[in-house]
Amino acid sequence: MASVFLYHVVGDLTVGKPELEEFYETETIGSAIRAIRESTGCGITVWKRKTHMEMAENNDTRQQRFVGILTSLDVVSFLAKPQCLEDQDKAMKTLVSDVVVPDNALLKIVDPGIRLIDALEMMKQGVRRLLVLKSTVWKGMSKRFSILYNGKWLKNVDNSSNLSINVSAPSSAASSASSSSSSTPPFMRNKFCCLSREDIIRFLIGCLGALAPLPLSSISSLGAINHNYSSIDASLPAAEATQKNPGDPSAFAIMESTPDGRHRILGEISVSKLWKCDYIAAAWALANLSAGQFIMGIEDNVSSRWLTDCNNNSLDNGVESTRPRKISSMSSGYSPVSPTFGVGRGTYRGRSAPLTCKTTSSLAAVMAQMLSHRATHVWVTEGEDDDDVLVGVVGYADILAAVTSKAPSLSALTPRSIIELRLENHH
Repeated sequence: MASVFLYHVVGDLTVGKPELEEFYETETIGSAIRAIRESTGCGITVWKRKTHMEMAENNDTRQQRFVGILTSLDVVSFLAKPQCLEDQDKAMKTLVSDVVVPDNALLKIVDPGIRLIDALEMMKQGVRRLLVLKSTVWKGMSKRFSILYNGKWLKNVDNSSNLSINVSAPSSAASSASSSSSSTPPFMRNKFCCLSREDIIRFLIGCLGALAPLPLSSISSLGAINHNYSSIDASLPAAEATQKNPGDPSAFAIMESTPDGRHRILGEISVSKLWKCDYIAAAWALANLSAGQFIMGIEDNVSSRWLTDCNNNSLDNGVESTRPRKISSMSSGYSPVSPTFGVGRGTYRGRSAPLTCKTTSSLAAVMAQMLSHRATHVWVTEGEDDDDVLVGVVGYADILAAVTSKAPSLSALTPRSIIELRLENHH
C-alpha cells in the first residue's frame, strides 16, 4: 500500500486537467449559477481580483486572494430569502461577495512535486481544493523521480539494469528541481489547475489493486461511517436547510420517524441534488414547501423536460434570466402533496430516492457509487431494502481517512526502507 503513496505525487493528477479560470467575487449571482452548472463539481472557487495585473504573483499573494467556495446550496438558500423572491431581478444581480462564505482555508496552493500522502493529509484536515502549478514537464514524472524522504526529492537514476540512489543529497535534487522550474518559459508559470477531493478519489480507485486488501473491507470495519450527519424531518419546512450549516458533506437527510423510534431516510437536500436544477424554482420550493414535498419535486426539476423549459425561458445568453417572473407550485415543477408522510418509503422510490449503501458495503463499492453518480456522499442504512433506516453517511473526508488509516507513516521511512520498497515493487 505504501508504494502507491510513495511513488505518486500531486503532479501525476494534473495531466489532462484544464487550466483554472478564476471566478471573481465581483461577478453576479446570475453568472455564478451558470459557472456552477458548468463546473465539474457542485461549487466554484471564488477569488478577489489582482490589484496589479502586470506584476508577477507569488503563491502567498495568490492564496490571500482566495475567498471561499460557492455551492449550489449557498445560491438556492440565498434566492429563497423573502426579499429575493419578491425582487428576483435584484437578487440575480447581487454580487457574489455578498453571498459566499469567506473561508481561506478551503484551498491550498501546493507544488506539483508534493507526495500524494501529504495531499491526502491536507484534505483530511479540511482542505477542499488543491491549486497546483500546471506544467508540461509533469507527464509521468513520478516514474522517473519517485524516491522521497521527509518530503524532499532524492537524486536517483533508474534504469532496467541498476538502481543508483544518492540518499545524501536531497538539497542537490531540490536545487535541481528549482533550476528546472526557473527554466520554465514565463507563460507556463502562472498556469494552475484545481484538484478536488473527487479527483483524488478517482485516482485512488484506479489503484485499488495496490491498496489491497483495504478496498474489499467493509466501511463499518474501517470506521468510515460518519454518524454526525445533518437531518431535517420531512414534515418540517424545507427552509430549515437555509438556517443550518450542514457541515461536511454539504447535505441534509430528509427523514421520517418509524414506529420504533428510528429514522428512515426519504431523500436529501444537498449540493449535488441542486447542482443542475432550476435555481429560481428550487428557491421558491425551499421557501414554501415542506422538506418532504421539496425532495419529491427536486428530481422532476432536473429532468430533461424541465431543463429544456429552463433553457428556453430562464436563460439569457447562458445566464439565469434576471427578468422577474411569478413562481407558483405549478410553474416551478413542484406539486404540493399532503404534509402527512406516513405513506411509506415507496412514495419516494425511483429518481427521488437517495443514494444509499449498507454498513457491510465495501469501501471500493462506495467509492464507485460516489464517482458514478457524481455525488459528494452516500447515506448508510441498515435493515431490509424497504426500511432504509439511516445510521450515518460516508463522504469524501471519510474515504480519505479510511484509505490512509492503514498506511505507514511515510515521513518516518529511512532511505534503506525506501529502496527496499522500490525494489519490491520492481519484482
